[in-house]
Amino acid sequence: MRNAILTAALAVGLAACAPMPELAPIPGSITYGGQPATKLTKAPIGSVVRHRLKNEYGQPTEETYVIQPDRTLRLVRREEVTDGSGSTSF
Repeated sequence: MRNAILTAALAVGLAACAPMPELAPIPGSITYGGQPATKLTKAPIGSVVRHRLKNEYGQPTEETYVIQPDRTLRLVRREEVTDGSGSTSF
């Protein structure tokens, strides 16, 4: 019984270490259709860029990007923006 509990705990712990899947850009995203033609040369690597758009359902959405060492943008977060009382993350 004890071994079964330890095995289950180990399996849950290892599953938590799995990398999160990349967010796919949606129409209106900065990286939809590929990276932008211009590179962000003045912004420091690791800088955060926020972008507001309407998602595929017409709801206001905010995306967060991080500038990578090769000056490309990586989409790290997308949130549905609500009426000002907070936001719903998905």
